[in-house]
Amino acid sequence: MIREIVESDRSHWVRLRQALWPGSLADHDEETRTFFEKRLEAPVVFVAEAGDRLVGFLELDFRKYAPGCRSSPVAFIEGWYVEPASQGQGVGRALIEAAAAHARAAGHHEIASDSEVVNAEGIAAHLAVGFEEIERVVCFRRSLGDT
Repeated sequence: MIREIVESDRSHWVRLRQALWPGSLADHDEETRTFFEKRLEAPVVFVAEAGDRLVGFLELDFRKYAPGCRSSPVAFIEGWYVEPASQGQGVGRALIEAAAAHARAAGHHEIASDSEVVNAEGIAAHLAVGFEEIERVVCFRRSLGDT
């Protein structure tokens, strides 16, 4: 079952975010707490429920620009995760369809997302639900320290 998140889901949302973006548990806790305390309208968060357990989530936000898109603002998937045991069962697709329906109802004509270049599973999942690859980017950094 796919539905929008409610406050009693917060601890599960933190757990799922930590699985997607490890190493930032305190940030996930603070961001999810702020989401409910301030009753933020974005991101729109959908969760996948299997029995009495949340097995996935999708965070839909809106950006001024996304590569390859012609409209602005653009509905943008900021985070999309399904637990490994629930993958391959249509859960990820159902989350995407809920986000697409929400974006369509809000008047958007396209939806965008991204994935790390090395995330072969994430890229394959996007392609499997109808996304097309637009570009690949390698980012660089150089310290401007005293050396």
